[in-house]
Amino acid sequence: MPLPYAVHAAQAAESVALTNLPEWDLSDLYPSVEAPEVTQDLKEALERAKTFETSYKGRLSELAQENIPALITAIRAYEDLEDLMGRLISFAGLVYAGNTIDPVAQKFYGDVQEQITTASSHLLFFTLELNTIDDAIVETALKDEQLAHFRPWIEDLRKGKPYQLEDRVEQLFHEKSVTGSNAWNRLFDETMASLTFDIEGEKLPIEPALNLLVDPSPEKRELAFGALKETFSENLRTFALITNTLAKDKEISDRWRNFKDIADSRHLANRVEREVVDALVAAVRDAYPRLSHRYYKLKAKWLGVEQLNSWDRNAPLPDADTRVIPWDEARQTVLSAYDAFSPDMAEIAGRFFEKGWIDAPARSGKAPGAFAHPTVPSAHPYVLLNYQGKIRDVMTLAHELGHGVHQVLAGHNGPLMAPTPLTLAETASVFGEMLTFKSLLAKAENPKTRKIMLASKAEDMINTVVRQIAFYTFERKVHTERRNGELTSDKIGELWMSVQGESLGPAIKLNDGYEAFWTYIPHFIHSPFYVYAYAFGDCLVNSLFAVYEDAETGFQEKYFDLLKAGGTKHHSELLAPFGLSATDPDFWKKGLSVIERIIDELEELDAE
Repeated sequence: MPLPYAVHAAQAAESVALTNLPEWDLSDLYPSVEAPEVTQDLKEALERAKTFETSYKGRLSELAQENIPALITAIRAYEDLEDLMGRLISFAGLVYAGNTIDPVAQKFYGDVQEQITTASSHLLFFTLELNTIDDAIVETALKDEQLAHFRPWIEDLRKGKPYQLEDRVEQLFHEKSVTGSNAWNRLFDETMASLTFDIEGEKLPIEPALNLLVDPSPEKRELAFGALKETFSENLRTFALITNTLAKDKEISDRWRNFKDIADSRHLANRVEREVVDALVAAVRDAYPRLSHRYYKLKAKWLGVEQLNSWDRNAPLPDADTRVIPWDEARQTVLSAYDAFSPDMAEIAGRFFEKGWIDAPARSGKAPGAFAHPTVPSAHPYVLLNYQGKIRDVMTLAHELGHGVHQVLAGHNGPLMAPTPLTLAETASVFGEMLTFKSLLAKAENPKTRKIMLASKAEDMINTVVRQIAFYTFERKVHTERRNGELTSDKIGELWMSVQGESLGPAIKLNDGYEAFWTYIPHFIHSPFYVYAYAFGDCLVNSLFAVYEDAETGFQEKYFDLLKAGGTKHHSELLAPFGLSATDPDFWKKGLSVIERIIDELEELDAE
């Protein structure tokens, strides 16, 4: 049966609105995958790494005691090599993300990854040997002003000292990663990118299929859910094998390194104490009834049902603005919100549009989701989106540009100290989202519009806080159970359904097939236990934004100082100027109360 004219017209309007989306220009890294500069730099990286190893291996303790200028020279040479190798692997990774099913991109990424692993194996001794130097010798050496520049990096290295293995074992772990965890990550990426989802005879890649779950039409949402369920279920064996293998791989590493808890390696990388994360998780889980359970009950009422089906969880509200938002409008919306906070922030974000640092279209084979890749300080970040014109896509743009601004501002710290721990890396991104939301909310013309906008924000915050802590709880269950043997796909699905039921509450019906929806979450594969960083960042920004709204002057300067610090300071140092502390038992409750107050206002508006 042919589609009615109105549907054709709507599809045509959407197609026009999503034309001329920008694709990134990677030539600031390398001209192309065939460029001679790539071959030359790969060769140079290996040669320099070998020379570095010959020059310094076995001498670092001596240099720390007798020749600090030579030790500084060694650290700077190491830093330069990190930048060179980072540029190569960033370029290969971005080419691959642009089309993960292209054989040329696949081979290029695999070859570069392998060659960088070989080169970096000659550098592995450096950080290991630095950690064998006696504490007293290190402290004495750090009295040198030039060496003290690297204190944050050296101190972070030494936090990993208790978990460090003998050099040859470390080298084996490092070299085997190419055929181990990295290979399984690639299998996941290429499998997910190659999947298609049959919706009324049209085979869609994953991003457009997932996008239909926010379509105004209940019928389309249900069809999309059915297609996703069918394809995910058909591939359960592969995804279960990947999950089991990577969980076992992590367990082996944790056991050899003597990490006590399954997430301790992540906490160490994030420079956050286990007790702080446990307090966050406990606070969010305790708040489930006051947040997600209460909100979804409201939403079910608005949609005129007792229970929301799984495919209705993110459905737009009646009378919501579901038009396709053109790219230029999305750009202006985000940049104007940034500019109202700080013209400098808007100027940095504007570079991403002006200089080809964004890849926006949703293409077949393209990596799903969105990210901001920092590449290396000698270059600049790049942003990947799968922009489809929804208001959530505008918020995603605001989110990723926040990351990008943060990465630009932190770049001056150099390759060793620019990277920010994940817990604080989400600060600028969530703050950028909040700026954009507040800007749009201020323009709400009537209570009805305000209600729809508040509901959308409540959903986003629930997805960022509640959903991510549920993800973290799921990961803990999977990794704990895996220590007792392989998990069947049914068992993984059972664990998934248990945490989803707990977090979403009785107003959401977990329909048949939803047990397979754990399969497409890339964080479980690429970065185990990453997900709590989103909740950490959201609660932190809620508290930070309250300080901003109460501050008369000086907030922007302190905020930029926080971003510029990169990885040089602990979260306690960075939050102190704002009068905040993540170790305060009430800190997380304050952040969660912001979401509660939004739901309170929605209930009040609903009663009017």
